[in-house]
Amino acid sequence: MRVKAQVAMVMNLDKCIGCHTCSVTCKQVWTNRPGTEYVWFNNVETAPGQGYPRQWTDQERWRGGWELDRRGRLRLKAGGRVKKLLTIFSNPDLPTIDDYYEPWTYDYETLVTAPLSDRDPVARPHSQLTGRPMEVTWGPNWDEGLAGGPELATADPRLRGLEEQVRMTYEQAFMFFLPRICEHCLNPSCVASCPSGAMYKREEDGIVLVDQERCRGWRYCVSGCPYKKVYFNHRTGKAEKCTLCYPRIEQGQPTICSETCVGRIRYLGLVLYDADRVEAAASVPDERDLLGAQRSVFLDPEDPEVRAAARREGIPDDWLEHARRSPIYDLAIRWGVALPLHPEFRTLPMVWYVPPLSPVVSTLEADGYEADPDDVFGAIDHLRIPLAYLAGLLAAGDVEQVRGVLHRLAAMRAYMRKREVLGETDASLAAFAGLSTGELERMYRLLAIADYGDRYVIPQAHAEMGDRLLQQQGTCGLDFAGGPGNCGAVDPRPDTTSPVVPTDGERFHLVDLLEREEHRGA
Repeated sequence: MRVKAQVAMVMNLDKCIGCHTCSVTCKQVWTNRPGTEYVWFNNVETAPGQGYPRQWTDQERWRGGWELDRRGRLRLKAGGRVKKLLTIFSNPDLPTIDDYYEPWTYDYETLVTAPLSDRDPVARPHSQLTGRPMEVTWGPNWDEGLAGGPELATADPRLRGLEEQVRMTYEQAFMFFLPRICEHCLNPSCVASCPSGAMYKREEDGIVLVDQERCRGWRYCVSGCPYKKVYFNHRTGKAEKCTLCYPRIEQGQPTICSETCVGRIRYLGLVLYDADRVEAAASVPDERDLLGAQRSVFLDPEDPEVRAAARREGIPDDWLEHARRSPIYDLAIRWGVALPLHPEFRTLPMVWYVPPLSPVVSTLEADGYEADPDDVFGAIDHLRIPLAYLAGLLAAGDVEQVRGVLHRLAAMRAYMRKREVLGETDASLAAFAGLSTGELERMYRLLAIADYGDRYVIPQAHAEMGDRLLQQQGTCGLDFAGGPGNCGAVDPRPDTTSPVVPTDGERFHLVDLLEREEHRGA
């Protein structure tokens, strides 16, 4: 048993209101620099929907994540070293800027300087990549809230095979919001895909980062990540990704997306896992067994043997205490109400989700019949959100896993309603969910009314880990030329965020295509 610690996150999808505060604050902290105009480390998608980049879940197209070879061994879906060498200058699995969206701004100067006229001036959109006027045809939230649902949402790859169950008609439509960040996986395919070894997983807390000094811009990390959460900075020629706000984590503070979340849907904590079991867990033949296999990797922080083994691995005692109080272990393991995003990618993701439950009671009401608000279990199989869709999202297609989670959540709601409204304690509801009444009450407190200290149980970094951290990350780390800290260097190139200043350096295919068309015209 080789015990390691991992900072992990759980998001409660029942409470996300789609306000995008998390996306905006992350953007302001991490990606408000030239070259990252199209980059969203945190984004909130509407499900069903195409997502960002478009149809990122379709690994038959993008070839991200892992698969098993004929001998049952893990291999990258996009191919090994030989294939990378053959395609190193032309990666066929790399998304183009059109798959994300061409970022734009508006020519506001026209509004300010326009002379008096009978017609109102218009601020035309200009590309932030080329500085040229453009027609806006797609954006990162183009189908938000099922905007244009019948035309756009049906392109969600997760809807394949569910055409009869999911009809995007007005009276049958459903939706929920899905916030996404880097998964900081236990078995990250982005790290395995990097030819220069710039991607790495931190030893002490499992956060996946990019060493900017070693990155050579091959972009195989972009295509190798099945969640498409690694981005290419076309200005610096480097890959960038969500850092899980590690400077804040090291001080015991939550990520900026968690700190500013209006719905309080995010939970952060430490979990312990056995690194020796990771490969076996990711290699189980049946995709539906991946969830159980990943859960078997986690270790009980209350177990004396686990705590002793963790101390031998150098994990501090206060970290073990934080792991014991972790909301992540409660939600994902102890109560089993949180599920990983697309476990079939075999990366063993560490950002988990509590599936949405509401609306429930309305599905039982018909022809003037008013449903009993306590009798919710019969409605689980008739939710507006099909169980098969949630299973394809969070359980590799295993509907029973999702049904069990929703039953536990429904039992919690019914139990607490009886206790608070009727003053009754119904132990049968807890038994139905396979939990005790005390566990249901603790689950309710954590999911519904948890305070700051309950949602974020994050240990501070130890100074004695500093030397090891510096050796792994390099002397500059994220403080690269053109980055947040710049390593003391000043980027001499002009700012490209102005609509009248074209970008220079390495660019996307779209920009090169425009230039070739201009040459043909000349």
